[in-house]
Amino acid sequence: MQLAHIPLDRLKISAANMRHGKRAPDISDILPSVRARGVLVPLLVRPNGEPESFEIVAGRRRYFAAKSIADERGEEDPLPCAIMEDGDDADALEASLIENIARLDPDEVSQWETFSRLISQGRTVPDIAATFGITELMIKRILALGDLLPKIREAYRRDEIDAETARYLTMASKAQQKDWLALFADPEQYAPLGLQLKQWLFGGQSISTKVALFAIEDYPGLTVSDLFGQDSYFADADQFWQKQNEAIAATRDAYLEAGWCEVVVLEPGQHFHSWDYEKTPKKKGGKVFIAVTHRGEVECHEGWLSRREARRARDKGEGPDEAETLAKPSRPELTGPMQNYVDLHRHAAVRTAMLDHPAVALRLMVAHAITGSGLWQVRREPQRAASASVTASLAGCKAEAAFAEKQREVLALLAVPDEDGRVAGGNGDAFATASVFARLLALADDDVMRVLAIVMAETLEAGSAVIEALGNHLSVDMGAYWQPDDAFFDLLRDKEIANSMLADVGGKHVADSNVAEKVKTQKKIIRDFLAGENGRRQVEAWLPRWMKFPAESYRTRDGFRTADQWARVQALFAWQ
Repeated sequence: MQLAHIPLDRLKISAANMRHGKRAPDISDILPSVRARGVLVPLLVRPNGEPESFEIVAGRRRYFAAKSIADERGEEDPLPCAIMEDGDDADALEASLIENIARLDPDEVSQWETFSRLISQGRTVPDIAATFGITELMIKRILALGDLLPKIREAYRRDEIDAETARYLTMASKAQQKDWLALFADPEQYAPLGLQLKQWLFGGQSISTKVALFAIEDYPGLTVSDLFGQDSYFADADQFWQKQNEAIAATRDAYLEAGWCEVVVLEPGQHFHSWDYEKTPKKKGGKVFIAVTHRGEVECHEGWLSRREARRARDKGEGPDEAETLAKPSRPELTGPMQNYVDLHRHAAVRTAMLDHPAVALRLMVAHAITGSGLWQVRREPQRAASASVTASLAGCKAEAAFAEKQREVLALLAVPDEDGRVAGGNGDAFATASVFARLLALADDDVMRVLAIVMAETLEAGSAVIEALGNHLSVDMGAYWQPDDAFFDLLRDKEIANSMLADVGGKHVADSNVAEKVKTQKKIIRDFLAGENGRRQVEAWLPRWMKFPAESYRTRDGFRTADQWARVQALFAWQ
């Protein structure tokens, strides 16, 4: 480059200077030196297209210091300059930034402005990194500021927001940046900053791709990269949880296939506290607990029993086989109210179906007369409900309505006032018995059989093995009399069983995608399928396994009285 002294009036700041267009710089630190010795380091200039005129590529502060001294003294000295060849703007931008980095570090926004202009001039990220001796990642971080709205960049330049906030905003969409700016500009609103901003951007869940159990390429949504933290996040938490739950379900199934007696998937955020459990090997009934944090992290704890289960095994002194049996939950599959609910609805459907089979009712009645029962004294089945919700559910049952209609017809045949809707279960009054007997003598055989069927139905014990035998013999279709109602879902509180029911109506894929969700959420999805709402295909005439004939269990390890009742008597009807 040619060196020359050029008068001040023939110099001006180049548009390629990285500090071009800003207000006059602070020159207080170099002014004494320039006043005493003048400008010693040459300015970097290039021809600007006008005769004998040049533009300053680097040396803006020295130029302003020289002008200040000239104003003080009333005279000006030419400045030493290194004259560049009239090349492209990219060369000038690089020269400006290199010299400024060597003297006064420019802010990140100024660096972004210069780097982005270099990119527009054809430079690549590796080119820029090699030129300035910094890493490509640092270049990318600075270029990421280009994703910010201008007002946000200016706020960052003015130190109104810190670097952490600016960097998190580089991961925000333009819509999110506008929403944040509206909060930032409103003195009555609070704009989240720092880590709070990170949570705000991701809807409260900033889930790192590092926690995924599934292959990232299988994730259907977008991931957002944090160039500053060298991490990336799932943009859609719902899509993440669907894939993560599927992976958790697959992990659970793999443990079960490997021979573990039980795998418990804890709800998100529910901690596994090892001090509440004892280490127990698989062969002695140890379980696997899968803990899931709200951030999506999954941890599997293999071979544990609750202290109560382990203590019970020790107290009874069982060997490995017995201990494994004890390790399995001993509580029944159904809660008391749910068992009552199932019993009463099945009872209502079976006895109503029996009304169309008076010959069967006759034979059953004879059997009662011979062997007796818990009701024959004679008493009616009280249909005692465990709660008001079960009472209301039974009152609205289609089977009960059909039964009541036929009950009123029989009362009319007997010429008995329909006071309480009952046929059987009198108090043993002899005059009343004679009166009914006289009436029956006057009735045809078909009418008597109708009366007999009602009496048998009223004295049929709910929840008994007889209900199972009769319902299976008559092939009772529970779907014709019953569909899941509010009381049923209120009483359904087991998450694992709810997940199995979800698999019945929505398929294993849907069930696995929600395996860690709360039972309330899974019940809501089941109801959506039954109603055909919220984008779910409608499933009609679905029956849980408990309600079918024959009844089936969802968990073979637990007791289910209804299925056990049928198992006891099934062999007696093998001839059918």
